[in-house]
Amino acid sequence: MTTTRFCIIRHGETDWNRERRLQGHTDIPLNSQGHKQARQLQQALAQTGLTFDALHVSDLTRTQQTAAPLAELYQLTPHYHAQLRERHYGQYQGLTYAEIQRQWPQHYPRIESRDPDYDMEGGESLNHFRQRIISCFSRQAQSHPAQTLLVVTHGGVLEILHRTASGTPLNTPRDFPIPNAALNWVTYNEGVWMLEKWADESHLQAALDEL
Repeated sequence: MTTTRFCIIRHGETDWNRERRLQGHTDIPLNSQGHKQARQLQQALAQTGLTFDALHVSDLTRTQQTAAPLAELYQLTPHYHAQLRERHYGQYQGLTYAEIQRQWPQHYPRIESRDPDYDMEGGESLNHFRQRIISCFSRQAQSHPAQTLLVVTHGGVLEILHRTASGTPLNTPRDFPIPNAALNWVTYNEGVWMLEKWADESHLQAALDEL
């Protein structure tokens, strides 16, 4: 068997999550609720008996802070990757969608329609974002055949993986949740992605969904 299993976690809550602001590559730390969620993750996983072969983490502060209790629990050295960062939202980073609509009404229809080629005015298109994420996870899977990996990353990354595994186009409305600090399981085998379990937040209270 060469199937690689991934347990993928979106970082804990930040103040910009609560304000519904696009974070992208902006390095925003966890808020107090986010730190609490990271501890709840550690406590929940400690009770499962699960083991992991490696821990891969986005290099931004909010993911590093979420991963720290998990690295302690499993005695794993985190491997940090810029390739696991959230989508780059260009000139819209730090804004809410309502603010973008007011300030750039001429561009907003391309955002609202999820145009897969729109780069968010100097950021990253959905097509380029998907290419980056799937390439990164495929390399990890090929480097860890038949192993189980723990990954701490971002909501947009999880959306790309869900859409890839389910065959959902990039330009359709999202119809699945991506809560902060929930557990999401996907598998990879010879280029095929499969959803195993999604958005398990039984260990959390009132986790925010992705924008």
